[in-house]
Amino acid sequence: MSLLAFLLMVFALLHVPPLGRLSYLKTRRAKARVALSVGFLFTSSLHFLTPDRFVAMVPPFLPWHLELVYLSGFFELAGAVGLQVPKFQRAAGWGLVALLVAVFPANVYVAVSGLSVAGLPANPLYYWLRLPVQAVFIWWALWCSKCEMEP
Repeated sequence: MSLLAFLLMVFALLHVPPLGRLSYLKTRRAKARVALSVGFLFTSSLHFLTPDRFVAMVPPFLPWHLELVYLSGFFELAGAVGLQVPKFQRAAGWGLVALLVAVFPANVYVAVSGLSVAGLPANPLYYWLRLPVQAVFIWWALWCSKCEMEP
């Protein structure tokens, strides 16, 4: 949910002049795409800078916890960059959707097991509320990755 707040903040900032006047950011979809890219660039960097907090979220039945954290960070980075390249926007959007679906079991594991993850609120309700927010991220990735027709 903190990622959602971050995305909404970046999206709002992209409406403020002079950013809101950039030709690249003339539509809401373009602003949403940049906001999502910035959000995934941020979370991707956390996978590499503080991997231990993500390792704790990987369900025990999966192998190679640290490697999976790095792999998911890599795909977040690839998706964030891909969203900004018109030729790859759709593929990046679908890739981010696949990633969000792939990491969903980790979010369920954290909520069900009652884990408290470093850097996130200690309230168990927070981890349960994160689960439906994944659907918002999936919608956002699909909506903003549609290629726009030039006028």
